[in-house]
Amino acid sequence: MSTYEAAGVDIEAGERAVELMKSKVARSRRPEVVDDASGFAGLFDASALLRYRRPLLATSTDGVGTKVMLAQQYGKHDTIGIDLVGMVLDDLVVCGAEPLFMTDYIACGKVVPERIAEIVGGVAEGCRLAGAALVGGETAEHPGAMGADEYDLAGAGTGVVEAEAMLGASRVQEGDAVLALASSGIHSNGYSLVRHVLKSAGLSLDAVLPELGRPLGEELLEPTRIYSLDCLALARELEVHAYAHITGGGLEGNLSRSLPPHLDAVLARGSWTAPAVFEVLAGHGRIEQKDLDRTFNLGVGMAAIVPADVADAAIRLLAGRDVPAWVLGEVVPGSGQARYAR
Repeated sequence: MSTYEAAGVDIEAGERAVELMKSKVARSRRPEVVDDASGFAGLFDASALLRYRRPLLATSTDGVGTKVMLAQQYGKHDTIGIDLVGMVLDDLVVCGAEPLFMTDYIACGKVVPERIAEIVGGVAEGCRLAGAALVGGETAEHPGAMGADEYDLAGAGTGVVEAEAMLGASRVQEGDAVLALASSGIHSNGYSLVRHVLKSAGLSLDAVLPELGRPLGEELLEPTRIYSLDCLALARELEVHAYAHITGGGLEGNLSRSLPPHLDAVLARGSWTAPAVFEVLAGHGRIEQKDLDRTFNLGVGMAAIVPADVADAAIRLLAGRDVPAWVLGEVVPGSGQARYAR
């Protein structure tokens, strides 16, 4: 006899996973969240937008890439959801938008309730750190399409910004300072190269390398720093012209997106030392500097472009929020490119 369970789908396990994650999701709740008894949709009270003169809704969607494969290999599932939030909601704040809410989607080969609850718990924690609500999501069991221990996750977020307060390239001026906001590590980009290095160099995730002082798996799975509330606080207290979320493409690629066509950002490579994990990868993988530059954040997870005369105050404000920051470079006449000083 053919049944859904015989086909590999465990409905009861899915229901147990929902029960286990409820308390974790509740930690991300905002006052504007409205309960929907049916559970088919997440509701958010849009009357909260009435305080805006011309509210612009911002939206973003993303995944975590192949970092999930290391989480599965290492058996650590409680922080990969934080990575997802960083990839989605920190994109929103680049234009000055306040993240409001987020939804997630998890596809897996087999629903293991405790594992799904850990993943969603990470998403909820990331949302809490970003000041957003996790208003819903979906877990889909795909037996036959994915292995029993395999999963992938994606998410979408929505935020709002006052039209006249929107940040971006049009605000950037010659003489502005470019500030670096430190990353917590690799974040969620470049993991196909990371996995290639691990395989070619024969490195184990359990290895404790002297440069790192902890298992390599712990270092590689360090969750993404969530910048949303820090960037919003900085823009609220001081003049900010633009942000750039440093993801795939590295500093030069992402900063160029926040520049007008007549200005360049010249960056000082000597203004910081990349975290040790990047040196480890470069050494074991024999990665050239140009490939490091265009693949990884190299220790800078977000950049801010501000008037030069507020740079010191901005660095102090961020330090008070436990975000190390420094002057990375300056804005000069050019052709809309971010580049390292020669």
